[in-house]
Amino acid sequence: MNVPRLRFREFSNEWCLGKIGDGYELISGQHLSPNEYGSEEHGVGYFTGPSDFTHNEKEITKWTDKTRNTANKGDILITVKGSGVGMIWLLDIFEIAIGRQLMSIRSKVYSPSFLYSFLFKKFHYFKSLASGNMIPGLNRSDILTTKVYFPSIPEQTKIATFLTAIDDKITQLTKKCDLLAKYKKGIMQQIFSQKIRFKDDDGGEFGEWGNRTLGEVTTFLDGKRKPIKESDRAKMKGQYPYYGASGIIDYVNDYIFDKEIILLGEDGENILSRNLPLAFKVSGKCWVNNHAHVIKPDDSTDIDFLAQYLDTISYTKYNTGTAQPKLNQEVCKKIPLHLPTQPEQTKIANFLTAIDDKITHTQAQLKAAKQYKKGLLQQMFV
Repeated sequence: MNVPRLRFREFSNEWCLGKIGDGYELISGQHLSPNEYGSEEHGVGYFTGPSDFTHNEKEITKWTDKTRNTANKGDILITVKGSGVGMIWLLDIFEIAIGRQLMSIRSKVYSPSFLYSFLFKKFHYFKSLASGNMIPGLNRSDILTTKVYFPSIPEQTKIATFLTAIDDKITQLTKKCDLLAKYKKGIMQQIFSQKIRFKDDDGGEFGEWGNRTLGEVTTFLDGKRKPIKESDRAKMKGQYPYYGASGIIDYVNDYIFDKEIILLGEDGENILSRNLPLAFKVSGKCWVNNHAHVIKPDDSTDIDFLAQYLDTISYTKYNTGTAQPKLNQEVCKKIPLHLPTQPEQTKIANFLTAIDDKITHTQAQLKAAKQYKKGLLQQMFV
């Protein structure tokens, strides 16, 4: 029978096989030159491509009065050209003009939210279609002839409402993660500029901050690290994390460190872009390759504080690489630090660690919600 594995109890009829074109129409995007862009007062918002898309009206940056092709609130936008072929969004803001990287799928009969949820399963299908063309991209026929099993309108609505509630939860958790990250970044700027100071346990003032270098308060243990080729790691799979410049790369059956240490990325584009953590604390048994400096703070320095501090530094001026960015050990040792006393370091570290714990918890909730939705999509559609 053409029915999904997971279904609401009140429905029992078989789903009907059809095509997207049976219940939806397709609006192609348009090409505009920059001189056809206008101001917000004299046009509509314009998404030239997927990178422009936003659910926030205040973040729209392009406007035009050339509205040959527009998408309406409730339409599904699908990327039809470029590396993001098959990516989709449900438009929940006002009428918008769209560029030729996008097409708009508009409901004629069926629920747009139902199709939107179904198309999540079709991302790899559309991507494979696009990669088979001379110029990667989807044409109208690729989309309109895509086969879909349709339930009744009431069942479509029930499925869409249920999945929308999960999407709303995912959106809330995503926003919470972003807000926590922004809050931490802002509070760290104030802490390390001393606009915010902590009190001791008796409510008194801590002493003045002092100037040291990284080499004066730490020991570099780079001589103990050892890279393992990927082919060799395949033969020694195990329980211990194998670290590189920005985090865990693999797990192996042996370790070379068993203490609290700080890893600082030694080379790679992340030194400049900072898309990933560059300095982070590691505890327990682990293996480290030769792409991360291994740093052990002395007894006068709180390791959690120093790890947080090091990740706030801009390393652009310390870059010694040519072909790719690199942080030389000797240069790193000379990096100037402005440090509070150890008791204040610990206060700061505890405060920031509490924020990190909230971020980690929220990220775990977000990951679980996405996995839950992914599992439902596999079971709720034919």
